[in-house]
Amino acid sequence: MLLAKTLGSSTFRLALIAIGVFGLIVSAIFAYVYWSTLSYVRDRSDRAIMIEQASLDEAYARSGRGGLTALIAQRVVDKNFADHVYLLAGPGSAPLAGNLKQWPADASGQGWAEFRTSLPALSSGSALMRGVTETLSNGDRLLVGRDISDLDGFMAQIRAAGIAAVLLIIGLAAAASIGVTRRTVGRIEQINAISRAIMLSGLDQRIPLRGSHDEWDRVAENLNLMLDRIQTLMGDVKQVGENIAHDLRTPLTRMRGRLEKAYHAPRNQQADAALIGDTIADLDAVLGMFASITRISEIETRARKGAFRIVNLVEIAGEVVELYDAAAEEVTTHLELAGDPAVQVTGDRDLLFDAIANLVDNAIKHGRPGGRVIVTCDNDENGAVIAVADDGPGIPAEQYDHVFKRFYRLEQSRYTPGNGLGLSLVAAVASLHGARIELRDNAPGLLCRLVFPAAET
Repeated sequence: MLLAKTLGSSTFRLALIAIGVFGLIVSAIFAYVYWSTLSYVRDRSDRAIMIEQASLDEAYARSGRGGLTALIAQRVVDKNFADHVYLLAGPGSAPLAGNLKQWPADASGQGWAEFRTSLPALSSGSALMRGVTETLSNGDRLLVGRDISDLDGFMAQIRAAGIAAVLLIIGLAAAASIGVTRRTVGRIEQINAISRAIMLSGLDQRIPLRGSHDEWDRVAENLNLMLDRIQTLMGDVKQVGENIAHDLRTPLTRMRGRLEKAYHAPRNQQADAALIGDTIADLDAVLGMFASITRISEIETRARKGAFRIVNLVEIAGEVVELYDAAAEEVTTHLELAGDPAVQVTGDRDLLFDAIANLVDNAIKHGRPGGRVIVTCDNDENGAVIAVADDGPGIPAEQYDHVFKRFYRLEQSRYTPGNGLGLSLVAAVASLHGARIELRDNAPGLLCRLVFPAAET
């Protein structure tokens, strides 16, 4: 089954195309080498034949037919010219001199020709000859050639070696392609199998790593990280759903109880007005909760970056301190602003105001009655920093990573006013502005720092 998937995969088809292109290139290279070698060797042989033809032409020009016939007879018996053929024929093609009995049929024209003949002096019974023909001034025809059987055999070996090399290279490339494609398809099928298992049984399974640290291991690592993130988000969604159900149950139960009591009681204008007012207040709280969820989602989609400007955190923090001064006095909490006179960041002024307001509100609400809440704005080497510190009971260190989740509330804060969305909004605003949130023990109390990147000038 794996082999069938391997042969049918797009990777294998691409590999076949690559093999075909590579085979054509290699074939073209071998063809070029073959024809270059053949041309070089034949040129050397042709030059030797032309030199011999020039010697014979010189003898004819000097001594006529008799001198030419004598030189041909001398060449025929000379062992140094044993691989040569000569034929001098009259106008009627009757042989006059040479070691050929008749004029070859394949050399009937003028110029170069190749033909086969049998001569006792030659190494092979039927040798391949290459020669040049010419017609002399008296009408005689002269043929001068030499044995090129060795050249023919040599080129045949080159052809065979070239074909064998091309087939071997293509075969090895095909085998390598099948092997690589099979490995690739195997890893893909493994990932597909795990993916199907995850879809059927849940997010607990992970793609195994082979320890090779190759690209497939990196893909598996990234997919596993993605699954971890999805599992975390699914857990957060589940937790949010449970927290919403918990936080909505109380106001909805109160509204139903009031309406049911009013339904069975006789009409009383003053009581009905109070009932309507209380019900509206509860509905406003529920609507406010959903409005906060919508606003956090809007911030997380980064749709508000168009409103970014260079702003002074000290001015924003001062407005927040002025707004919450009365609320702090109600619980005899001392609220103050400290730090540098000007701290600039690039951001959305309204969102930064809301984030700082939520931090100050939490510090006042969950701090120590009669305590202190200090808002500090500073510039340091990392950028702009705003910190809100209180001297209340604080938050356990193991809860630091959870308090920014939507609707997450500590047990000691479960029955205090609020919906658990304030710090979620702070986290969304910080993420939008590229800021880092730090929670620290203020000993006693809690210190929350927002560290912003330096403002661009």
